[in-house]
Amino acid sequence: MWRFLYQALLLAAWPWVHVRLRWRARREPEYRERIGERFGRLPASVRAGPVWFHTVSAGETIAAAPLIGALGDRFPGTAWLVTTMTPTGSAQVRARLGDRVDHCYAPYDFPWAVRRFFERVRPRLLVLMETELWPNLIAEAARRDVPVLLVNARLSERSARGYGRLGGLVRAMLGRIRVIACQYPDHARRFVALGAAPERVRVLGSVKFDVALPADHGERVAALAQRWGLAGSPVWIAASTHPGEESLVLAAHERIRAALPGTRLVLVPRHPARADEVAALCRQHGLGVARQSAPAAGDAGADVLLGDVMGELLYLYGLAAAAFVGGSLVPTGGHNPIEPAVCGVPVAMGPHVFNFPDVVELFRDADGLAGVTSAAELADRVAGWLRNPDAARAAGQRAAGVVARHRGASARLETLLAGEIEAVSTIGREAPGG
Repeated sequence: MWRFLYQALLLAAWPWVHVRLRWRARREPEYRERIGERFGRLPASVRAGPVWFHTVSAGETIAAAPLIGALGDRFPGTAWLVTTMTPTGSAQVRARLGDRVDHCYAPYDFPWAVRRFFERVRPRLLVLMETELWPNLIAEAARRDVPVLLVNARLSERSARGYGRLGGLVRAMLGRIRVIACQYPDHARRFVALGAAPERVRVLGSVKFDVALPADHGERVAALAQRWGLAGSPVWIAASTHPGEESLVLAAHERIRAALPGTRLVLVPRHPARADEVAALCRQHGLGVARQSAPAAGDAGADVLLGDVMGELLYLYGLAAAAFVGGSLVPTGGHNPIEPAVCGVPVAMGPHVFNFPDVVELFRDADGLAGVTSAAELADRVAGWLRNPDAARAAGQRAAGVVARHRGASARLETLLAGEIEAVSTIGREAPGG
């Protein structure tokens, strides 16, 4: 019954798909491009017979890129395909993996689009990152004997409740997945409770803890500090912010500036396409704005430094003595606090952290992350760190220690995936996935 209902809902959604793409394109013009790929019409450059990674968006792509690169070195004769669903994810594939992999958008889960994709690509292996569970995609892979692995898998309590309402549809889908490599034991238990076979579920940790500072990190941070005239100024960062959250951040910044005149804010909206909107909001608060994407003569005097360039967040965190990670003062679920921790920066987050409860708890237990519930609390916490650099550095080092203690998931996943790739590579068939 659930499968029939799912297909009926897809059919009902079909007329609205192009409308939604056009609506998204008003803010992010890239959504107008390559629409055919979303329905299985792929460019000739995409090779048949690859190992296929699906990484959804920018965060998953950034986390998966070192793993894909290591496997590419290990299996130099293998074709690789990385798909995403968003333009920001697409940009990260090109920036981090370049021509080492083929790339296109993944098909929407319409049965005919999925079939067309598989007939064209004929993958040998499908690796899904995190929690990309699409019934028709996984069913088509099973029909064509393409092994499916779900890696770096996470399943929050909230998501598990939602999947649990779909009963047999989810049990059938999980039954078709060869291995589910989870980030944490609680996630593994939730997958098993939903119907995954316990012997197929493993706990390998999160690859996001394996993020490393780029070799040019210090040099690039110094160049940004010089460009924006940050020498001698207290600096804090609010990153991955969402609509409704920037107003709270700017209210906190005004309170901080009242206590510590000359404090500068690096503000990084989650979606760079919102940069114009966020810049206008800053000016409404009477604050001067410098945009990373558009250097100007007055940048060194700006109150707010707007990070509107994809893939630069690690460098921007390096400028700050304190960080707020967004999506957490509004009910978005929060974003990952690992990147500021890698930079040794203490972190504050709001109460809405249901996307990363396990990670947040690790940092809280180590006293490397502070919870705040309002603009006033955020201001007090950040101002306290800015007034006391020694305390801020100590909290940042405690956060960095959490990252160091939880590294290693990428190596474990590489071993797992290498075995699966070797297995499918020995199958002598002319039409992989056929």
